[in-house]
Amino acid sequence: MRLGIIGRPQSGKATVFDALTRSVAADGNRRESRIGTITVPDQRVAVLSGMYQPRKTIFAQVAYFLPGKAGEPGGSLQKEQGVWTQVRDCDALIHTVRNFSGYGLKAPTPQADITTIDQELIISDLVVVEKRIERLALDDRRGKKPDPEELVLLDQCQQHLDKEVPLRRFPELAAAKSLRGFAFLSAKPMLVLFNNADEDEDLPDGAVLPEGEAGLVIRAKLEQELAQMSTDEAADFLAEFNINASATDRVIQRSYDLLGLISFFTVGEDEVRAWTIGRDTSAVDAAEVIHSDIKKGFIRAEVLAYEDLMAAGTYAEARKRGTVRLEGKTYPVRDGDVINFRFNV
Repeated sequence: MRLGIIGRPQSGKATVFDALTRSVAADGNRRESRIGTITVPDQRVAVLSGMYQPRKTIFAQVAYFLPGKAGEPGGSLQKEQGVWTQVRDCDALIHTVRNFSGYGLKAPTPQADITTIDQELIISDLVVVEKRIERLALDDRRGKKPDPEELVLLDQCQQHLDKEVPLRRFPELAAAKSLRGFAFLSAKPMLVLFNNADEDEDLPDGAVLPEGEAGLVIRAKLEQELAQMSTDEAADFLAEFNINASATDRVIQRSYDLLGLISFFTVGEDEVRAWTIGRDTSAVDAAEVIHSDIKKGFIRAEVLAYEDLMAAGTYAEARKRGTVRLEGKTYPVRDGDVINFRFNV
C-alpha cells in the first residue's frame, strides 16, 4: 500500500511524513521527494511467529510518499500538474490540512483548503480526460476506431468533473477496466489529516468533509517528537498529552478501513508472512499476490481462521476439530485467514 501525502504549502506535510515514518530529513533533502516504508503493526503475526519459529517473519508494509517541494500545489498549473503526476500511482491520498496558527502565518482556513485541493485534483483529472478524448477523436479521423466503451466512460467522467464533482463519488465508474490506466486523482480514497496545534485535540469548527473522505486529527509536531523517542519515553509522552495511540498506528488503521484492506497469513518453518489484499478478494486472486504461478496452477486453498488456530493451539489439532477447510477459486478471503495454497504448475 502506497499513500501520497499532499496539502497546501505550510500545512505541515513534511512534519506529518516524519511522524508517520519515524524519520527526519537532512535540511538539504527537504525539497526532494521522499518515501518511507514502515511495518504495519499486527499482533497476530508476532503470535504466529512465536508458534512456528520460522527463519523469517515478514509483517505487511505501508509506504508513505512525500512529493518534492518543487511541485507543490498552490502555484502555477504546470507546478500543480508536476506534483499530481508524482502521486498518481499512489493507492490513496493523505491530505494534510493546517489547523494551527504561527508566526508569519495567516489564520488557518481548513474548509477552504479542503475545497482548494479537491478542485486541483478535479482540474488535473479534467486535463487528462480532455486530452484523451481529443486523441480518440484524432484517431477516429485517421481511420482508427476508438473503443466505444472507453469513450462513453470518459464522457461520463468529463460531465462529473465539469460539475466539480470528484470521481471518488462514482467508484464503479473510476474502477471500470477501460479507465484503470488513468489512475484518476479525484477517484482515489482520501484521508484528511487536520494538523492541529500541540494542545488542540478537536476537529476544526464547521469543517465538512466531502463525501467519500475520512477525517482524523493529528498533532504532527508532537507526533514527530514522539517518533524519535524510546519506548519508555514514548509511553510517558502519550499519557501526558492524552494520545491513545501513535499517529502511525491510527493512520494505518484508518487507511486500511478507507481502502477496504485486510490481511491473510502464510505460515511455516521457513516463513510467517502477512499479505495485504482488498476485502472480498477471491482465493485465486489472493494467490496471485504471492506469485502468478500459484494463480495459474491453483487447485485449492486450505484455509484456517486465525481465531480457530488460536482456539485449537496447533494446526494439527485444528485439523482434528474440522476447522481446516478446502476452498475453491471463488472463496472470498477473510481477514485473519491462514492459507496454504495447493497448486500445480
